[in-house]
Amino acid sequence: MSTNSVNILAIIGTYRKGGIIDSAVDVILASAREAGAETRKIYLIDKHLLFCTNCRSCTQQAGTQYGACVLDDDMTSVLRELDRADAIVLGSPMNAGTVTAVMKVFIERLVCTAYWPWGALSPKYRNTEKKKKAVLVASSAAPAFMANFTGDVMGRLKTAAVMLGARTIGTLFIGLAAQQQHQEISRRARKKAQLLGKKLAAGQ
Repeated sequence: MSTNSVNILAIIGTYRKGGIIDSAVDVILASAREAGAETRKIYLIDKHLLFCTNCRSCTQQAGTQYGACVLDDDMTSVLRELDRADAIVLGSPMNAGTVTAVMKVFIERLVCTAYWPWGALSPKYRNTEKKKKAVLVASSAAPAFMANFTGDVMGRLKTAAVMLGARTIGTLFIGLAAQQQHQEISRRARKKAQLLGKKLAAGQ
């Protein structure tokens, strides 16, 4: 593996390993590896993530580094992995019109990426350079166009990417993802996933 290879980390907010989201992300990562990238995955369901209490302790420290959270769980190790990554993949199925609860917990905990001292009217992102690249993956039992219109899952993932200092370079929204109990991704979705993996590996 070249020392200059792109390091890609996937954060997966599905509850079903081997399902549509997991399979689509696997295609993206496999394509990226074929193009020379280094890849790894984190399943949020495997991590101990506590709910954000909105104490804002993590937002009081100035600087570009993540603010320190008072909660003692796995979020620090997840953020450490994200720091190492050149590019990220964020994936979540749509549940009740938005991202899964475990992905929402993760996104809420990203408040540590903001500087928001008491008295300030609004937060400021610590990382505004957007050096990382991001690909976002979502799925819905409804047709994709309908899910995009009625839900906000892709918007939530885009917000998370921005908070992590990443620029979204591609999205994959898979509709009609619950037609069968053990459904495979379509040929069209697989082809797009492969292209997105190559794009991430190229650093574009």
